[in-house]
Amino acid sequence: MSTPWLDQTEKVRAGEELPLEALSHYLHARLGLEGEVEVEQFPKGHSNLTYLIRMDGRQMVLRRPPFGANIKSGHDMSREYRVLSGLISQYPKVPRPLLFCEDEAVIGAPFYIMERVEGVILRASMPKEMIPAPEVMAGIARGLISTFVELHAVDYQAAGLGELGRPQGYVERQINGWIGRYEKAKTDQIAEMEQVGKWLAAHLPPESGTALIHNDYKYDNVMLDAADWQQVVAILDWEMATLGDPLMDLGTSLGYWMDPEDPPQIRQLALSPTTLPGNPRRLEVAEQYARLSGRNIDHLVFYYAYGLYKIAVIVQQIYYRYKKGYTRDPRFAGLVHAVQGCALMAWQAIQKERIDRLF
Repeated sequence: MSTPWLDQTEKVRAGEELPLEALSHYLHARLGLEGEVEVEQFPKGHSNLTYLIRMDGRQMVLRRPPFGANIKSGHDMSREYRVLSGLISQYPKVPRPLLFCEDEAVIGAPFYIMERVEGVILRASMPKEMIPAPEVMAGIARGLISTFVELHAVDYQAAGLGELGRPQGYVERQINGWIGRYEKAKTDQIAEMEQVGKWLAAHLPPESGTALIHNDYKYDNVMLDAADWQQVVAILDWEMATLGDPLMDLGTSLGYWMDPEDPPQIRQLALSPTTLPGNPRRLEVAEQYARLSGRNIDHLVFYYAYGLYKIAVIVQQIYYRYKKGYTRDPRFAGLVHAVQGCALMAWQAIQKERIDRLF
């Protein structure tokens, strides 16, 4: 594989521009950079905004909350910067953070700057010419899984992240929390959502341990080495990272992992190219993770059902906003079918006591 497929930037989207003069003055004062600042935007991602900054011969990345977002709730830049700052001392596969700015007068919101890591990102929709050969795809998957295991083995205490979350009782809080979010966003009666929620609450497994968990680990949140796509060079998008049970992190990733045999309404949710030839099946992903990590996955059905339930609730929240008229994006009109599909998959997994070949 060659370099034409490096992750690229585009012109900044209308309404998401940065104040160049103020930013230039700030970077000059804090980093000693001279000259004008140039800004482009990374087009993907659904939450925090990511920009490429060029100044004085350097390339950096700026992350800020979405415009109009509640900065203090789900878009805490200081937390994301703190995670990267701690991790870089213990783990090389993260971008190096450079500075954090809490002064909203500079660009209108808190932000942080990190080094740019160049590489390749695989997404659900790729040009045909970019799709890896099956044997390469298999190696990429192995790299993805082994990097996941590495992350969960990081010494978070040594990284200064021991106070990042409340790992005690993490599993129960997650289940209760997602059930509560679903109740607030419910629009339709979906029997399987009710059944799965009740089953999860009644079948909490014992805590499997504590690790730094990413909470959104999938192909489009890792950067691959442009010279060898089977090597992960950086894990991206740390906004949901916390301390918790690593098998819950695995469950979330498995929930996003679609198999070619899954029903169409499930495959349409694919955010990563997991159905391309060469990929392992969902169960094989879990088995590889268990083998490399040494963790017991006897309660795998619980973690997988949790992952699907969590994804269903996230999708339901978007659909709720559409139904209430808060957004008129026509893409959201049929999302209730995706909620139903995730719930049905989770209920089938529970009934069949397996995570593969559910239909």
